Amino acid sequence: MPPADSRPVDPLDDDDYPAYTMGRAAEMLGTTPAFLRALGEHRLITPLRSEGGHRRYSRYQLRIAARARELVDQGTPIEAACRIIILEDQLEEAQRINEELRAQGREPQPKTTA
Repeated sequence: MPPADSRPVDPLDDDDYPAYTMGRAAEMLGTTPAFLRALGEHRLITPLRSEGGHRRYSRYQLRIAARARELVDQGTPIEAACRIIILEDQLEEAQRINEELRAQGREPQPKTTA
């Protein structure tokens, strides 16, 4: 018998579900489809494709795109904005891992370079 909380997840409740077309995503962000394509070219977000080959964006990807737009609106070149967001994400992940290690009573070891 499956656990009581194993009900199916509604795809629209899933932050990673590719629910938004490029046009709708651009409209929601107040930007252009070209901006979203540029984010893909700089490998910040990679939208999934529909069976017809159309780009589809998730809510998570839209949050990332909104952060990129914020930086670009402040005058940051798009290439730099994408790199900043990638580095912010990496830093957040490293901090999360460090917190988990500290909670386990282990200190993270610094990496050494040869």
